[in-house]
Amino acid sequence: MIDSIKQLQVENSFAQLPAAFYTRLQPQALRNPRLLHANVDVARMLGLSPAALETPEFLDVVAGSAPLPGGQTLAAVYSGHQFGVWAGQLGDGRAHLLGEVISPSGPWELQLKGSGRTPYSRMGDGRAVLRSSVREYLAGEAMVGLGIPTTRALALVVSDDPVYRETVETAAIVTRVSPSFVRFGSFEHWASSPEKLRVLLDYVIDRHYPECRNADAGEPGGEHGAVLRFLQAVVVKTAQLVAHWQTVGFCHGVMNTDNMSILGLTIDYGPYGFMDGFQANHICNHSDEQGRYAWNAQPSVAHWNLYRLASSLLSLGVDAESLKAQLAHFELAFLQAYRGDMCKKLGLIQWEPADEELVDDWWALLHGQHADFTLSFRGLAGAPKDKQAFVAGFEDTAAAQAWLDRYVARLSNQSLPDQERVALMNSANPVYVLRNHLAEGAIQAAKKGDASEIETLLKLLRDPYTEQAGYEAYAAKPPEWACQLEVSCSS
Repeated sequence: MIDSIKQLQVENSFAQLPAAFYTRLQPQALRNPRLLHANVDVARMLGLSPAALETPEFLDVVAGSAPLPGGQTLAAVYSGHQFGVWAGQLGDGRAHLLGEVISPSGPWELQLKGSGRTPYSRMGDGRAVLRSSVREYLAGEAMVGLGIPTTRALALVVSDDPVYRETVETAAIVTRVSPSFVRFGSFEHWASSPEKLRVLLDYVIDRHYPECRNADAGEPGGEHGAVLRFLQAVVVKTAQLVAHWQTVGFCHGVMNTDNMSILGLTIDYGPYGFMDGFQANHICNHSDEQGRYAWNAQPSVAHWNLYRLASSLLSLGVDAESLKAQLAHFELAFLQAYRGDMCKKLGLIQWEPADEELVDDWWALLHGQHADFTLSFRGLAGAPKDKQAFVAGFEDTAAAQAWLDRYVARLSNQSLPDQERVALMNSANPVYVLRNHLAEGAIQAAKKGDASEIETLLKLLRDPYTEQAGYEAYAAKPPEWACQLEVSCSS
C-alpha cells in the first residue's frame, strides 16, 4: 500500500485515442470542498492506504482542485437513445476522466462526476447535487455486496456551492471507479464514421475482450469474426446483468443507451431503486411517465439497446443477419442467469420445467398483495417449517397457503438436506438492501456534515446476507413516509 495519491502508477490509454473522442479540460473545482467520506475498500483496490485518504493532495484530486498526478484529464463524447428516441450527441456533461490507475487488481479509470461544465453539458450546469451523490456512492457498494457487476466510488466531496434543481441544493462530487466508462452510446456516436468506429472497437477489444480476436474452428476470422464475438460477449454480459437486477428487485430507472456499460456493469446511478412492495410494473423514476423502464420491462429494454449497439456495427461491413445471430444469445443467457439465481433464492438444486409456473405464480402472489420484495424472499427459507408465520405476512392468507403447499411439495422432490437448503437460500436472499428511505436517512445526515449513516449502511450492504444484531430497523419494512419519496432524472 502507498501513502500518497502522488505515488500511484497512472496511465492514460483513453487519452491516447484520437482527439475526436474527447475534449481535454480541467474540472471546475468546488469552493471550500470537504471530504465527507472515502471508501477504504476501493482505495485498497487501487493500492492506496487509509492514510493516503487523509492527505491534502488526495482531497485536491477528488475535489477537482488538482489533476491526478500523471493523469490527462478529459471529457468523453458519445451519443445515444434516451427513452427510446435518438438524442444525437451527448457526452460527459458533468464528468471528467482523470486517468487510469495501474494496480495489483488491474487497471482502474478514475472519473469525477459533478465536476463542472464540459462541451457536452448542453444546457446543464455540470454539477451533481448532494442527494444524488450520496445515492450513487452507496449504490455501487450495495451492488458489490449482492455480487452484481458495477462501477464503484472512491470518494464523496461536499461543498456549500448552490445547485439549482427543483429547489436550491448543494453541490458534491463523486469519484467513480471502473475498468472503463465506454458505453453503447460511444459506439452509436461513430456509427457513420467507420474509421473512428474501428479505432474504438480495437481499443475496447484489445483492453477488455482480447479473447474475441481468437477464432475457434468453424468461426469467421479477421475483423468480422472479432466483431461478432465481441457483440456476443456484450450480449451475454448484459443479459446476465439484467437477470441479476431482476432477482434482487433492482430498477435502474434510466436505461438509455448512453447509460449502458460496454462491460456489462451497472453504471450511471440516477433514479434507481430497490423495490419495497413488489409490483411487476414498478416505475422507480418519477420522470418516466410512460413506464418505459419499469421493472418488468428491463430485460426487453436491454435487448432493444443491444440492437442499437449492433446497428452501429453495420458500418464495419458486417452483415445484418450475422449480427442478429449474436443478439439471439440474449434470451438463453438471460434465462440461464435468471433461473440460476431463482434456484438459489428458492433453495432448488436445479431448475425443472414445472418451476416456470411455480415461479410465475410466486411473482403473481407478490404482485397481487404488494408484498415486500426483500422480506418475502428472505422469509421463504423458514416457511416450510413455520408455515403460519410465512402465511401471516400476506393479506390473502389462503392464496399464500396454496402457493406454499406447492412449494413445499416441490422441495420434497429433491434430496437437498434442509440445513443446506436454508444456507443456500440465506446466501442468495439479502437481509439488507439499499431501500430509498435508508438512503434518505444518509442524505439528511450528510447535509449536516455527518457521514455516520453512510458508514453504517456500507457496513450492512457489504455483507447483506448476514443478520447483524442491533440493526433490525434496517431490515424492516419501510415506514409510511417512505412511499412519498420520489427520485427523478434530476437526481
